[in-house]
Amino acid sequence: QVQLVESGGGLVQAGGSLRLSCAASESIFRVYDVGWYRQAPGSQRDLVAEITSGGRTNYADSVKGRFTISTDNVKNTVYLQMHSLKPEDTAVYYCFAKIRGLTPYWGQGTQVTVSS
Repeated sequence: QVQLVESGGGLVQAGGSLRLSCAASESIFRVYDVGWYRQAPGSQRDLVAEITSGGRTNYADSVKGRFTISTDNVKNTVYLQMHSLKPEDTAVYYCFAKIRGLTPYWGQGTQVTVSS
């Protein structure tokens, strides 16, 4: 079973930057699609960014040009670099790993709070 451990959340002022990390317990990037969802209070969990096993990246329209997803195959870690943060980016961010048709693996979540 794949385990995902997130880090890097916190409190930042609007316009600031944060980098989230998600360390996987094994080498998965050649097989799994990986990435990040986020969930604000009272809202559904929405996709933020992902990298497919084939290396294609997808971003939510609201974060395009501000967030960048990347992977380190040596460290088995996926990153989400976030710039120009806005109060509406405030949410719990969840790392995931999935294969089509199977139940995805999730991290425990990390809180990102952007103050205005």
